[in-house]
Amino acid sequence: MTKPPEKSKVVRKLRCAVYTRKSSEEGLEQEFNSLHAQREACEAYIASQRSEGWVLVRDQYDDGGISGGTLERPGLKRLLEDIEDGLVDVVVVYKIDRLSRSLADFAKLVEVFDRNGVTFVSVTQSFNTTTSMGRLTLNILLSFAQFEREVTAERIRDKVAASRRKGMWMGGVPPYGYRVENRKLVVDEDATAHVRWIFERFLEIGSCTELAREVGTRGIRTPRDNRIDKKYLYRMLSNRAYIGEAVHKGESFPGEHDAIIDRETWDHVHTILQESPRKRAARTRADTPALLKGLLFGPDGAAFSPTHTRKGDRLYRYYVSQTVLKHGAGSCPVGRVPAGEVEAAVIDQLRAVFRQPEIVAGTSKATRAHSGDITEADVCAALQQLDPLWDELFPAEQARIVALLVERVDIGTDGLNVRLRVDGLGGLAREMLAGDIGEAA
Repeated sequence: MTKPPEKSKVVRKLRCAVYTRKSSEEGLEQEFNSLHAQREACEAYIASQRSEGWVLVRDQYDDGGISGGTLERPGLKRLLEDIEDGLVDVVVVYKIDRLSRSLADFAKLVEVFDRNGVTFVSVTQSFNTTTSMGRLTLNILLSFAQFEREVTAERIRDKVAASRRKGMWMGGVPPYGYRVENRKLVVDEDATAHVRWIFERFLEIGSCTELAREVGTRGIRTPRDNRIDKKYLYRMLSNRAYIGEAVHKGESFPGEHDAIIDRETWDHVHTILQESPRKRAARTRADTPALLKGLLFGPDGAAFSPTHTRKGDRLYRYYVSQTVLKHGAGSCPVGRVPAGEVEAAVIDQLRAVFRQPEIVAGTSKATRAHSGDITEADVCAALQQLDPLWDELFPAEQARIVALLVERVDIGTDGLNVRLRVDGLGGLAREMLAGDIGEAA
């Protein structure tokens, strides 16, 4: 009696996607690189499982030069999208750490695989995540992969710290005045003069706000051709690289590079920086050019000139009429006035102007004639910002603003009359909106 023919076994087709990854970009330009080697091994493994219904999908999922510590990888994202769309049954990798080096991230990937009925296979670490033993093996291997990654990160941090303690340059944007050659900071002779001038000029004026304005006037810009502002100057004046030191986590070490600034200049600069802006402004106020020089006139039309006298340690400032200087006392009904009082009266009138809506409205119209995109509300906000800011401005900046706003001040026996420049108010509003007037510093 002959046996009936056996029915052929139906094998389910399993669509296999190969995922490859390499952390660094080194060697990727080669004709046959690490990604190719990983893919070749995975494709050979899939071919060996052809009898089990394994077939290779056409799409390639590769990530070159991307760390396994993140899921933000283009190739991996495309793979997960195809899995969600039901286009993949098996994910094949050379090693599990090619897919992820983070236990938490891998748990998220396994959750996506399970939800879509996808199996994960490692060619060199053969296991199946659909079984409990496969999951246990996976978690153990992945824990070691994460441990190795953390140990590597610690080694890198220790190496950087040790290198910084030796004064070595460890990368990043070089300070203005230096360039990088053979992984070392080298003095850039073309920019060195600018750096020294910035430090020396700060010692003279003590104001980063005014210094930023002078730097702009001189046309000094960053190596990337950006404007040097007050914050950039603060960073320069506080960068210990200029005295030949390297800094790591707040500690300074002798650097391998040459210094641009001598230690005495550095100490003097930081003595000034340690003072508050208000104290610096008050300390330098007596040395400021007279606020109303060339603007103050008497009842006979003669100009008033600034003068001063000292009694002991005190300085007394005055404005004296040219008529009195030429013809003597009594030749002008207002021959001599205290500088502090008349300047304070003019400043009080200016600050009142900033708060008067009708003045702001007129300023807005004049400003829009030059800048059509500035609204009356913008101008109002800009000028009102100057009122609380005024006391923190350095005297030199105050004098510049007064010269910008005031056309003439007439003084008589009955008081002051301040004539404003409408175009000056508009120009000041534009400066405020552009952020060109900052706190005294």
